[in-house]
Amino acid sequence: MTAPTLESLVARAETLFRDLDLAAVRRWKDAAPGRKAIGHMPIYVPRELVHAAGMLPVGLMGGGDQIEIIRGDAYFQSYICQIPRSTIEMGLAGRLDALDGMLFPAICDVIRNLSGMWRMLFPDRLALYVDLPQAGCPELAVDFYERELLRLAGELSSLSGVPVTDEALAASIALYDANAAAVRDLDLFRAATPWKSPIHETYLVLRAANLMEVGEHTRFVRDYLAAAAASDRPELDQSRVVVTGAFCEQPPLELLRTLERAGCYIVADDFVLGPRFIRGPVATGDPPFRALARAYVERGVSTASRYEPSRKKGDWLVETVRERAAEGVVFCAASFCDPALLEQPMLVAALERAGIPHTAFKYSENLGQFQVIREQAGTFSDSIRLWGAELPPQEAVP
Repeated sequence: MTAPTLESLVARAETLFRDLDLAAVRRWKDAAPGRKAIGHMPIYVPRELVHAAGMLPVGLMGGGDQIEIIRGDAYFQSYICQIPRSTIEMGLAGRLDALDGMLFPAICDVIRNLSGMWRMLFPDRLALYVDLPQAGCPELAVDFYERELLRLAGELSSLSGVPVTDEALAASIALYDANAAAVRDLDLFRAATPWKSPIHETYLVLRAANLMEVGEHTRFVRDYLAAAAASDRPELDQSRVVVTGAFCEQPPLELLRTLERAGCYIVADDFVLGPRFIRGPVATGDPPFRALARAYVERGVSTASRYEPSRKKGDWLVETVRERAAEGVVFCAASFCDPALLEQPMLVAALERAGIPHTAFKYSENLGQFQVIREQAGTFSDSIRLWGAELPPQEAVP
């Protein structure tokens, strides 16, 4: 069998990226009677539970710049991020009718409110709030989250008719561990050779996980890695940067291309965190529910929506810069994203203590003008190459 080409893989990933009507999910459901699909919002949900209950977890990340929001604006105030309005817009337009339920993880007050609004607008569909642990004591947090996982498993099984047994969950965890290993290899490959795997491609490959079965996505990532490694793309004189702040509402795809055109190799980021949320395998010897709970508490990535009392804010970012041999940090946060914008001053302080250059701007998912961002990112990249660590921090674009 002929291996898929790099161009065909990227084209397929972009088709899935633009599939706001969830045609791929409808095809999956039509392939076997009785199949069900569960949507989930960013950043992290225990997708293993949905899979173990015999259903397809479907990642939703807003409508981006592909839809015009009309009805969605009637349900939320204007001074919050864009993602709840576009999600409601898609729901009211029937684009999400392929979903039999929704999971809303504890990201922020906006997503909590979205879960309530969803129940009001779509009372015939399952809607579950995923209450993630925020305890200072790790063992208490594991205990709490294990109970929450058991509760969620019961709700999901009631919908699908498939019980989430220890055996079924262990099998699902093994599949997602294999997927996470492939995604980690993709991250490391991009950090080592960013000219072979530009950010707009790896972003699309990661985001394809939202609409694919887990085993299919693992093969897809491996195919992309093989094709990208075999490519003859030339290395360019660009700066190596870490991008952070875009963990929930996603930046427009064209914004990622803009950063690359401005001279930035993005060697680490927090886009599409779900497939990359747990560092290392989940299966480590504990019973499966306990293992899944412990993995979130002890090996979940650091992000603005998580409470980590034992870790000083910003340490993870400095560590990432050093591990990926980055030369600077770009703060790229959604407008009105309280978690990201409240955390940013603490991260900036950590970077300044470490002497790491940084710049910042904000975006919305339907942003259409990128010239100012390109000029700012280009100036930042050029300055890094010219002056390196002597570069003073740049002011954020309002």
